[in-house]
Amino acid sequence: MHSRKIVSIVVVTAFVLAAAASLAVAKAPDGILFKQLYAPKEGTDLAKAMPCLVCHTKMPADKTVNPYGTDVGKAAGGKPIAQSAFRAVEKLDSDKDGFSNLDEIKAGTLPGDPKSKPKK
Repeated sequence: MHSRKIVSIVVVTAFVLAAAASLAVAKAPDGILFKQLYAPKEGTDLAKAMPCLVCHTKMPADKTVNPYGTDVGKAAGGKPIAQSAFRAVEKLDSDKDGFSNLDEIKAGTLPGDPKSKPKK
């Protein structure tokens, strides 16, 4: 009976730790910071992608990031994402579609998706 109790505790602990780890991957504060910094216009592709798909490739967000997310991560230098990391990549064209990240953000398109770009 004692060993069953230990196994149950181990299983429950493993489940709780796995759930906590999956929640830790999606960094809601990064999305909140992005929204505060750029205030995406409602109804745009960018606003619809908030908060995760601006930097990540799928929902729910995991560690797979798009080119914009990669550049923001590099700019953060392994530290938590700060306003300075977003600002540092504004002039880049992360998705190589001919528009800077800031131009895409202002237009409400996705700076990490080459198919999403401002109208000329």
